[in-house]
Amino acid sequence: MTDQLIIGQRSFTSRLLIGTGKYRDMEQTRAAIEASGAEIVTVAIRRTNIGQNKDEPSLLDVISPDKYTILPNTAGCYDAETAIRTCQLARELLDGHRLVKLEVLGDEKTLYPDISETLIAAERLIADDFEVMVYTTDDPVMAKRLEQMGCIAVMPLAAPIGSGLGIRNPYNIRTIVENAAVPILVDAGVGTASDAAIAMELGCDGVLMNTAIAEAKDPILMASAMQKAVEAGREAYLAGRMPRRAYASASSPLDGRFF
Repeated sequence: MTDQLIIGQRSFTSRLLIGTGKYRDMEQTRAAIEASGAEIVTVAIRRTNIGQNKDEPSLLDVISPDKYTILPNTAGCYDAETAIRTCQLARELLDGHRLVKLEVLGDEKTLYPDISETLIAAERLIADDFEVMVYTTDDPVMAKRLEQMGCIAVMPLAAPIGSGLGIRNPYNIRTIVENAAVPILVDAGVGTASDAAIAMELGCDGVLMNTAIAEAKDPILMASAMQKAVEAGREAYLAGRMPRRAYASASSPLDGRFF
C-alpha cells in the first residue's frame, strides 16, 4: 500500500491503466476492466458515448466514476485545436473534470504523435488549468520538455498504437525514466504480459493498454495476466536485478568445500 502511483494530487494502488475500445460490447468492457484491477480507465471522447449522445447507452452506465478515475483522451485528433476542444467537452460532460490524456496524431497509418501540435495543445491546456498526461514518442529530449512545460505525466510509446510489437527501444525508455521527475507510463505497443513486465522492470511508473487485452482470444483472462505482469515487473524493479556477467558464476560458493 506504500508503493503507490502518484499522478498529480491523486494516488493509486494499481499501476495498470486500461482503455475501453475494441471490446465486443459494454459487458465485456466492464468485465475486463474489473479483472485487470485498474483504477484509471481511459475513454476516447470522440468515439465513446459518456453522455454526449442522450439516446445511446453511455459507457458510464457500466464504468462508474464513483469506482474508477475516468481519463478522457483525445484519440482521433490530428491537430491541436481539435484536441483542445475535445478536452473542453470532456470537462463539461464530467462536471469540471481536469485530468486528461492528450494525444495529437500525425497520420492515420502510423498513428505516431505529431509533436509540434502536441506541444501547442499541451501549453494551452495547462494554461487552461487542465492536468495533462501526454502521449509522445520515445524521445528523451521531448519527454523532458513536456515535463518542464507542466505535464503531470509523460507517456512514451513502446511501439505504434495497436501493433503489439512490445518495447522496441528499451534504452530510450530507461533514459526517459532516469531523467524524469514526473511519472512515466508506457503507452501503446504492448502485446502480451511479458511486454508489460519489461516496461515495469525498466522503471516505468505504469503501463496503459487497450488492444493487447481487447483483441486477445480471452480478454478477461488477458486482463488478469496483465495485472499480474505489471505487479511482478514493479516488484522486480524495486528488488533490483542481479548484474549481468560475461561468464558463469557458480550458484554454490566454492569457499569452505568439504572435499
